[in-house]
Amino acid sequence: MRHVQRRARRAGAALAAVLTWAGLLAGAVGCDADPTGGIDVGGLFGKPPAAEDVIRISPGDATKGVRTQDPLRIRVTSGRLESVKVVKSQDAQRTPVPGRVSSDGLRWEPGEKLALAAEYTVDVVASDEGGHRSARHATFTTYVPPERFIGYVTPENRSTVGTGMIVSVAFSREIENRAAVERAVRVTAKPAVEIRPHWFGKDRLDFRPRDYWKPGTQVTVEVRLRDVEGARGVYGLQYRTTSFTIGRSQVSLVDAAKHTMQVRRDGQLLATVPITAGAPKTTTYNGKMVVLEMLDVTRMNGSTVGFGGEYDIPDVPHAMRLTDSGTFLHGNYWSPDAPGSVNVSHGCVGLRDVKGGSPDTPAGWFYDRSLIGDVIEVVHSNDKTVSPGNGLGGWNMGWKEWKAGGADK
Repeated sequence: MRHVQRRARRAGAALAAVLTWAGLLAGAVGCDADPTGGIDVGGLFGKPPAAEDVIRISPGDATKGVRTQDPLRIRVTSGRLESVKVVKSQDAQRTPVPGRVSSDGLRWEPGEKLALAAEYTVDVVASDEGGHRSARHATFTTYVPPERFIGYVTPENRSTVGTGMIVSVAFSREIENRAAVERAVRVTAKPAVEIRPHWFGKDRLDFRPRDYWKPGTQVTVEVRLRDVEGARGVYGLQYRTTSFTIGRSQVSLVDAAKHTMQVRRDGQLLATVPITAGAPKTTTYNGKMVVLEMLDVTRMNGSTVGFGGEYDIPDVPHAMRLTDSGTFLHGNYWSPDAPGSVNVSHGCVGLRDVKGGSPDTPAGWFYDRSLIGDVIEVVHSNDKTVSPGNGLGGWNMGWKEWKAGGADK
């Protein structure tokens, strides 16, 4: 019984002590007083610092119009980065941004520069020296340029062309930063061959090898213009790959003085065809020209190429364009006796044909055996050599001169 009473007295003393301390604390804490009693609770219980004080992200969260030359920086003031995930959203596609954490664990270094017109999402986890983990989430958007440009590539994707084809990229805007744009366009071939660029003015970039392509060559054109600054404030829009195949070799030699055209396939003479070239006052260019397009029938109006009303033929058959300025090789049914005997055209090369065209005529026969990219070379005409930039006339330029026309030497 005595033991029970002693235990009861001890319990009562303990309860009294608790009540006493509670009363003291209650007396010390009023409605407007510091509820911690001035004690540094953070120091006692290890309250972690704010995440933004541990993890620094630049550009900052919700920043808009970030320039692509501004670096993306992710770092911690102390401790270590545990994980970093950066995602780029652009053109309705989300792609991870490559990067790595520095050896000291304090910085994350991106593997690519910022892209234009993109939204970036950043998620970071880090731990400080005290072992506390912090996480930050941030988003920002990059600058959207008001001006853009694209390049139009010749020849068409997946086409089969002749051995004289020259890759030509015509830009929608004049290019000032030619070296940067040139580096963004890559032309490769299998089997491999040296391919070099040449600029014609400020809006056209052509590529070719030293000599005509070998039959069977596979050519790939990579246009990586997106975010490339072509001129002040004008940025590229494309990211595109095309390819084409080199077909058989066909090179035709037009002799304006003899009124003939020798057609050679893979080096062998296929046929000699009678032609009519430009009349004495409207001669045909000399030099190597490449077939740019093929039209079963087309209208030819002299007023569209600098002449007056000398001619307007609504149904010219088997027409193959050779220059931008209007030189064609085509069927001729209105001067049936001219091919093989006299030059009567306004600068074109004419082959005998019939109205409406026929595959059984010299013009129809040649048309059916031709490809875009075939070479037509004119000799012995009383005219100058066609300009290298008129159509795909780059074969009239020596290799040294051609290479000198590249911007990124």
